[in-house]
Amino acid sequence: MHITFTPSAQAALAPYLADGKHQLKLHYDTEGCGCVVSGVPQLQVVENGLDGDALAEGDPFAFWYEPRFEVFFEPKMRIHYDESRYAYSLTSDSQIYTNHLSFVQL
Repeated sequence: MHITFTPSAQAALAPYLADGKHQLKLHYDTEGCGCVVSGVPQLQVVENGLDGDALAEGDPFAFWYEPRFEVFFEPKMRIHYDESRYAYSLTSDSQIYTNHLSFVQL
């Protein structure tokens, strides 16, 4: 899995990662969804991945993810930040996963 962060996303995320102690995680949230297929992607700022998480290369940020949910994502995706809407989006060449990617600082 690989994520390219657009220049606007890089600028928006850089302050959260500048200390070198924090990393990103693409989390697939299934809490309250009733079915794992109905999960929602979420971008998190974390100190470390959890047991079982995998570290993927991104451009320019590496990110953690849970391999069991990799099936719900394409191999190459993009994260963009729209400054006018204060919103992140997760897309690929084939689809729009969400135009309102939840951003959480843990």
